Amino acid sequence: MANKIRTQPVREKQYKDEEINPLTIGKVEAFYETNKKKISTISTVVLGAIVLFLAYTKLYKGPAEEKAATALSYSQRYFEGDSLNLALNGDGKNLGFTKIAKKFSGTAAGNLALYYEGICYLKMGDFANAIKSLKDFNGKGTLVASMAYGAMGEAYMESGDNAKAIESFKKATADKDDALVTPMYLYHLGIAYEAGGKTSEAKDAFKRIRDEYPKSLHARDIDKELARLGELN
Repeated sequence: MANKIRTQPVREKQYKDEEINPLTIGKVEAFYETNKKKISTISTVVLGAIVLFLAYTKLYKGPAEEKAATALSYSQRYFEGDSLNLALNGDGKNLGFTKIAKKFSGTAAGNLALYYEGICYLKMGDFANAIKSLKDFNGKGTLVASMAYGAMGEAYMESGDNAKAIESFKKATADKDDALVTPMYLYHLGIAYEAGGKTSEAKDAFKRIRDEYPKSLHARDIDKELARLGELN
């Protein structure tokens, strides 16, 4: 199926970037499903958020922030144990990410709860709510911002909106100095372009990994990806 998607010419009419081509949604979903295991980075995204949380919350002081951070820690434990429903909605005693985000709005921990909420929804297959939560999250000036855009791109890919997935992956790869997140989502961007029949753009994304991030994890097999697309050194 994946080979057919790669090699068949695109015969549908051209759609604007903000439009969803209903004739290609099925192909996008099938292509992404075929490549999901290879390009999934949810665990990496989450790990980054957990590691950055301490530094992120140190920017803020005060009782509200401390209470929010404490509340978040309980939900994080459930999240790390893959108990997504408890992490999201709480256990009756401790709040879940959803209520933490609302109750402690304006705090760093309350804001970060939105990110976790989005990842929970993404892992649970609720892509519409994943996108909403990730849009509400404000990670400006942090590494988490790029990862949020990347996760949003995954949600769009899962829901068949290839154009918005590409837009999100572009934002996730905007920081050229980030040698961890940027090459990871450049790979996603290449896959999204390929799924949409944009082979030239896919090659460009893969070439950036090869040329700009040669020591990254995704650079190891990038020549194979380029060769598969007809780009031979």
